Amino acid sequence: MQAELPLPTPVPATEKQIHYAASLAAKTKSPLPRGITQDRARLSRWIDAHKPAPSAFNDYPSSKQVGFAERIARLKRTQVPQECFRDRSLMSRWIDSNKPR
Repeated sequence: MQAELPLPTPVPATEKQIHYAASLAAKTKSPLPRGITQDRARLSRWIDAHKPAPSAFNDYPSSKQVGFAERIARLKRTQVPQECFRDRSLMSRWIDSNKPR
């Protein structure tokens, strides 16, 4: 006869997870299921199901990145390549390779 293995005890959700889930619940008007904060994995699945879809603008550089790059370009008397304004990672690499030391 085999002994039954005990089920793992769920790990409680983190405070950060709980706050994010509560803000999502308020925005989407979807209440959090009862007791979900006692299971980190279950809350994570709920968050994934209710978080907003990524925007097409997530790939664009932030206004702070653009401003910083333009300040660097003025100091170096050059221009930021146009393709950098359409790709966050390209802008980041341009900034890293051009910022004053």
